[in-house]
Amino acid sequence: MTKVVTRFAPSPTGHLHIGGARTAIFNWLLARHFGGTFLLRIEDTDQERSLQEYTDSILASMRWLGLDWDGDLIYQSRRFDIYNGYIDRMLETGHAYWCECTPEEVEQMRETARERGLKPKYDGRCRERGLGPGPGRVVRLKAPLDGRVVFEDVVKGTLAFDAAELDDMVLRRSDGTPTYNMAVVVDDATMGVTHVLRGDDHVSNTPKQVLIYQALGLPLPVFGHVPMILGPDKKKLSKRHGARAVIEYEQDGLLPQALVNYLVRLGWSFGDQEIFALQELVEKFTTDNLNSAPAAFDPDKLQWLNAHYLRETPVDELARLAAPFVKAEGFDVAPERLAALAPLFRERASNLADLAKVMRFMLVDAAALEHDPAAVAKALTAEGKAHVAALRGLLEKAGPFDKATLEKVVHDYVEQGGLKFKQVGPPLRVALAGSLGGPGLPEIMEVLGRAETLARLDRAAALA
Repeated sequence: MTKVVTRFAPSPTGHLHIGGARTAIFNWLLARHFGGTFLLRIEDTDQERSLQEYTDSILASMRWLGLDWDGDLIYQSRRFDIYNGYIDRMLETGHAYWCECTPEEVEQMRETARERGLKPKYDGRCRERGLGPGPGRVVRLKAPLDGRVVFEDVVKGTLAFDAAELDDMVLRRSDGTPTYNMAVVVDDATMGVTHVLRGDDHVSNTPKQVLIYQALGLPLPVFGHVPMILGPDKKKLSKRHGARAVIEYEQDGLLPQALVNYLVRLGWSFGDQEIFALQELVEKFTTDNLNSAPAAFDPDKLQWLNAHYLRETPVDELARLAAPFVKAEGFDVAPERLAALAPLFRERASNLADLAKVMRFMLVDAAALEHDPAAVAKALTAEGKAHVAALRGLLEKAGPFDKATLEKVVHDYVEQGGLKFKQVGPPLRVALAGSLGGPGLPEIMEVLGRAETLARLDRAAALA
């Protein structure tokens, strides 16, 4: 089997969005599955809209997702001489020609065609004039006037287009720069790309590219056009559906493995399995199970999947990942303290930002702890405060301030007083956490430590 070479070729005119990220993931997985090569190419021929900050953002998002690329990063803007060399070859072989028609004249041709009910396109008036280079002139492909352009698509099957419907497209602009379709063909051919997986918004470009391959006598890669991602309402995905740039998901506290897992499943399947480790995806991914029907983006399912990965992440790693989000909440917490907190709260959060927020009450000191008025009114009654005061005395004298000891102190207090836990637990919880929710009481006290626990109980006793 020929070595598989895939590529991802984003334009740096914006941040990497989830549609592009999914394309990158598919190409990366296909290359890794077959032990092939995955290339990254920055398609920055649009010099006005291409910005370095977007290139940097795309690269950062790729690294965050774990999508490493092979070889050097490729920039189209540095390869214009290569493209123009191939265009010159097409001029020499008669597969391209010079055209002096102005943009206004071409638009008039298209308008005339529309009025006649024909395909709006360039009418070929310079096709046989034998023009040479000159100011304002472009180079056009001499496309076949009849026949069909046919290629196999690993997702959509056989696709065919009438040649008469295609244009004598511009290959080189009047300023000497190559057009998108010309550059893409030369890049893919010279880089040895064997498989081109991309969104089906590119289907209309593919027959044009096939004509360029044929004019240059180059073999075609395997094409696969995956359906676009739709919103839950089955309409084109947009920000109102929750679709955002990859960098925004990172800033929101999503885990990269969750986003990769989720995006792969939007267009590829392996039975009914939903959750895949990255290595498992590498082992199982091929183009055979790419879906031809569009998938709908579900923000809730993405959060569900992320919550799963949050629970599965090793504690020390979770603490490291949560640290920037805890800092954004205004706290500089030692890694070992975060490692003690994270297991108590990860069942209560679906992302790292939520995790930092739900553990906030553990990070403030007693004086800054916020109390829910309704919880105070319900639990810190005169009787509740009496239990808190009694427990305060016992906890101050308790032996090791660890979970087992603290659990025994509370249990013995309830048993020896002939009480029920619901008489003691709620007031103690409100005193420690400010509300009626949260992890187990012994765990809370152990992480808070003796001094902070006693300070919170003292403050609760003083609440009006």
